[in-house]
Amino acid sequence: MLTDTQVRGVKPGERPRRIADRDGLYLQVDPSGGRYWRFNYRCKGKQKTLALGVYPDVPLAAARLRLAEARALLANGIDPSARKKEVGKTFETVAREWHARWSTHRHGRYALNVLKRLESDVFPWIGTQLPSEIPSSAFRDVAKKLEARGALEIARRVLQNCGQIMRYAVAHDCATRNPVMDVRPADILRPRKRRHYPRVGVKDLPGLLLDIDNYVGGEHTRLALKLMALTFVRTSELIGARWPEFDLDASRWDIPAERMKMKTPHIVPLSTQARSVLGELKAISYHRDLVFPGDINPGKPMSSNTLLFALYRMGYRGRMTGHGFRAVASTLLHEQAWPHAHIELQLAHQERDEISAAYNHALYLEPRAKMMQAWADHLDELRRQASERNPQMGAVGHPGTPAGRQAA
Repeated sequence: MLTDTQVRGVKPGERPRRIADRDGLYLQVDPSGGRYWRFNYRCKGKQKTLALGVYPDVPLAAARLRLAEARALLANGIDPSARKKEVGKTFETVAREWHARWSTHRHGRYALNVLKRLESDVFPWIGTQLPSEIPSSAFRDVAKKLEARGALEIARRVLQNCGQIMRYAVAHDCATRNPVMDVRPADILRPRKRRHYPRVGVKDLPGLLLDIDNYVGGEHTRLALKLMALTFVRTSELIGARWPEFDLDASRWDIPAERMKMKTPHIVPLSTQARSVLGELKAISYHRDLVFPGDINPGKPMSSNTLLFALYRMGYRGRMTGHGFRAVASTLLHEQAWPHAHIELQLAHQERDEISAAYNHALYLEPRAKMMQAWADHLDELRRQASERNPQMGAVGHPGTPAGRQAA
């Protein structure tokens, strides 16, 4: 038999271990430090495990009391796990209800990945418990297990999902409070290293623009880089573009929600220069639906690596990526005193709830259109200045724009 002193003093090891008490009760100790009361039993010829709580929220005496209740049920031919489910919905049941509702507005693959994470990393530990009986420490321990195996980002996402599930549980009277609110990732997980995408400095941008203009690779690749510089959309949003998304007469590009990272629609006002690039692309589209078809399989979009390797061939390995155009645009537009809200909307950075999603993507369209035209004119001006410093590169400009008229 265990004593309170033994239970308090137990130390985690490199592997999970079990410390037996009596009558089938044992304490499972995980490498992360989590300690769980468990009871193994057989019912109707099947071996089962009943979760009896998390130590120290459930002390030794309380665990033994729960064990006695479970054994009494068994003595009367009742499966304690089945009775527990009858008494109330388990965390897994509530989680699957939440997922069924939540996933209707999410991309299929993303929603499936969230469910798989819950099934592999959460349900085995707290799935059989009632939401109202799960302490904050249980969610902490789930996250620490993931951190211990090096899955730091997954640990953060699992905590977020558990918080959403418990909020759903409270809203549907399966719990009175959300214990995940007491667990802040910054308090229990190592700080994550921010990913910094390589990007050229402001002084190197003019040279990059001229290098793109003079790129001797595929024409679709050259024009894709030009359009990315003008619109600073994400690489995936660019290469997946389809002609029905563009209204050149209205000077706008409507990217549907299913192709956006935030899963809400996004409008890109098109500058004169962007429409000119699209005109060149239209001339070589051969009536295909895709704006940027792949070289090997024209029925699929070009790979994001196509753009990255083009930058490599131009000498920008480790200095520039497709994402770098977004960072450069954000820096320069802020320096030029364009409103932060307009820039963030154009970068599609906003987290949008279901109500505002239908409206936010269309906010500030007129001033954003002016900003995008000014941005394109600024890029032309940088080209003009760079070509004057290096006449061999040649002056570049689009008719109908300030830089284009000067270059002409």
